[in-house]
Amino acid sequence: MPRAQGGQARLRREVDQRDELPSYLIVCEGAKTEPNYFRAFRVSTSVCDIEGIGQNTLSLVQSAVEIRDSRGPYDRVWCVFDKDSFTADHFNRALQLATREGINVAYSNEAFELWYVLHFEYLDAAISRNGYIKKLKERFGEYNKNDKNMYSKCYAFQSDAIRNAKRLLAEHTSSNPAFMHPSTTVHLLVEELNQLVG
Repeated sequence: MPRAQGGQARLRREVDQRDELPSYLIVCEGAKTEPNYFRAFRVSTSVCDIEGIGQNTLSLVQSAVEIRDSRGPYDRVWCVFDKDSFTADHFNRALQLATREGINVAYSNEAFELWYVLHFEYLDAAISRNGYIKKLKERFGEYNKNDKNMYSKCYAFQSDAIRNAKRLLAEHTSSNPAFMHPSTTVHLLVEELNQLVG
């Protein structure tokens, strides 16, 4: 399973022990949706390099490795991608490659929109991306997946989303992320970025 490399306590110690903040590379599956969300965090672009690649799972992790190796070093590298309709084998191979390469994964099973929905309700039903979008339209009146304001629209409920995401992971009986539908680890990246916001 993806891990938050070193954990929050270690990150705090590293930040306290150094004058400069750790550098981040965040490579996103979507070209706009996820990058727009993460760019809304008040973290300097000199600290956080965010790329929207428009690739999925395994190819996204491979691209993250290439970007890291050509531009690095980075203190922390994250990939953000969805399970979508990819096979369990394909999804799990992406997670395994990320682990081998020391890359953290903020995945959503099934789609990133689950993370948004968790701001407003605990949802443990395995619904499709369209189901999440329907819920977001009910909440906001409309939903545009590339909306640059989703971070601000959801911000007041972020602690609820983190709590709901943790609860979802804790309540799954499977330890295989491909079969943990719905689930997300986006909160792990969110918690780390929140520590960089000053």
